[in-house]
Amino acid sequence: MAHASLWDADTFVAQLRAVGVERYHHKHPLHQDMHNGKLTQQQVRDWIANRFYYQRNLPLKDAAIIANCPLQEVRRTWLKRLLDQDGTRDQEGGIQSWIRLGEAAGLKREELLDDRHVVPGVRFAVDAYVNFARSQPWPIAIASSLSELFVPDLMHERIAAFEKHYTWIPGEGLEYFRSRITQAHADSDDALHLTIQYCNTPQLQDEAVKALSFKCDVLWAMLDALS
Repeated sequence: MAHASLWDADTFVAQLRAVGVERYHHKHPLHQDMHNGKLTQQQVRDWIANRFYYQRNLPLKDAAIIANCPLQEVRRTWLKRLLDQDGTRDQEGGIQSWIRLGEAAGLKREELLDDRHVVPGVRFAVDAYVNFARSQPWPIAIASSLSELFVPDLMHERIAAFEKHYTWIPGEGLEYFRSRITQAHADSDDALHLTIQYCNTPQLQDEAVKALSFKCDVLWAMLDALS
């Protein structure tokens, strides 16, 4: 039987969405400058190279969640994320798509893969996120991924900004952003369903909200390190 003080699902989801409204990194000054066309070509390249460190570590984060989860049906659902990033023999994933973005912006593949442009603050923030996923109970680690709830709106804004202000990047280089609109909808639906289902006590729900706040801090800290 559910605990008498358990939040209802609507209240829980409202708490999670409120975190994004208040803390998601779409409000960061660097994002504001990016979307207003104020970044130099070098600043755009620096952002792409540093964000790639985050992209390439997402499969490690998701693999940690799978490793900690004893439930077969949850592992099956979450496995899709590894394939979305790493790709398959027949289809490239998000990591390769981001490399093509970097190449379109004038970065060489090896520059991205050897992390030569990654600043310490970005490395620290991303590593902290991977360690969080390894060390936290798997439902809490899943809840931290709910920043994806806010991705589609950001991607629409980002695509419009790049097409308007950064025309020196060929349009095909923006495919990662376009694919994330649909993908993030599906991923966030899965993550939200699992979070509601398995964060089923007041304590777990509190921890889930804190986990999402932590993830927003990670994303914000990455931009701070580049500012």
